[in-house]
Amino acid sequence: MASRARNAFYAICESSSEQRNQILCTLAVLLNTYSAEIFEANTADLAEAEKEKLSAPLLHRLSFNRDKLNQVVLGLQSLAKLPDPLNRTQYANELADHLELYRVTAPIGVIGIIFESRPDALIQISSLCIKSGNAVLLKGGSEARRTNRVLCDLVQKALSENNFTPDTVQLLETREDVAGMLKEDTLIDLIIPRGSNAFVRYIMDNSRIPVLGHADGICHVYIDKNANPEMAVKIALDSKVQNVSVCNAMETLLIHRDMAASVLPPLSESFKAAGVEIRGDEEVAKFINCVPAREDDWSTEYLDYIVSIRIVPSMDEAIHHINHYGSHHTDCIVTADPDTASAFMRRVDSAGVYWNASTRFADGFVYGLGAEVGISTGKIHARGPMGLEGLTTYKYKLIGNGQTMSEVKNGTVTYIHRVLKEQCPL
Repeated sequence: MASRARNAFYAICESSSEQRNQILCTLAVLLNTYSAEIFEANTADLAEAEKEKLSAPLLHRLSFNRDKLNQVVLGLQSLAKLPDPLNRTQYANELADHLELYRVTAPIGVIGIIFESRPDALIQISSLCIKSGNAVLLKGGSEARRTNRVLCDLVQKALSENNFTPDTVQLLETREDVAGMLKEDTLIDLIIPRGSNAFVRYIMDNSRIPVLGHADGICHVYIDKNANPEMAVKIALDSKVQNVSVCNAMETLLIHRDMAASVLPPLSESFKAAGVEIRGDEEVAKFINCVPAREDDWSTEYLDYIVSIRIVPSMDEAIHHINHYGSHHTDCIVTADPDTASAFMRRVDSAGVYWNASTRFADGFVYGLGAEVGISTGKIHARGPMGLEGLTTYKYKLIGNGQTMSEVKNGTVTYIHRVLKEQCPL
């Protein structure tokens, strides 16, 4: 499969932007045409998941209904309208007379992506890889295997109908497949695992292929002493309950000691009405009824109707808590003081730092990236929502007129290093 993907990459990497966009448009039509087959497969996956007693948030992630289909189709149409991420000149320099160097964007190659139970992620990931000229090997959650099969078949059909090999997007189904994929370091250029820190670490420890991990989303909201109480409650509530089963949902709420009396009671009522269990420290328990928080609550991604709350004496303590316990995903400060917000946003070491906005905005589609293959919490190559740019690298193109290094050494050719504004002509 990896060998076929490599050959498929060599074909799609030289395709035009129009050709790749047409694949996405074809896929959007096919998803609507074969919607009954998709829903039938998803119904069977959901029935089996319910027998296995998956939690309500996980069942929600697994569901692929008409609303999600409409969102996926809209995403494909939006992605097709975005500029081509390939062959864009990032840097240009005339090294010597008529010796021009260009750095241009290029696809990464063959990417292996392991993702969770969301079937819509299969379409998002496939479409981003196609748009960016990459081939991809996909491994979804076993609980979504029927839905994933139908969706992958439709992606391959869209490729075939546009004269591209279906090997451009292939589906792995077993753990043995994943183990085999991790060994193909000569054929696969990048692995992107989406899961817990332990899972990402396992992938890193068992492969020589570069790994770019989408790990835990332990997101925080910090309510500063200068926050507007009504805004603070609104942002904290949305960050937690708008969708509890996603990586950009708030898991821990930090509240400045001076704000505890004004925001904890209304927050408690709102969380209670939404069915959220509160796990608080000893100071929180002085203001509201809560389950005593344990040390491991501060480093837990619940993905459920649970929130941990801690009262802190200062912003410095809030920042220390976030940098120590967080996953460097997305963290927010609610405050009316711009200087405090600026300090928070400089010092919090996360891929996304927000001022007076819900953590739920951390998303590739929301950012205008088309979609995302994941949210990278690391710092190398890509950080935050990984859209088209995160799936590209670059290459240097040098265009000469017969120059040789010998001529440089004997002085016939001299370096001028003049910055060029032109795009690469090739």
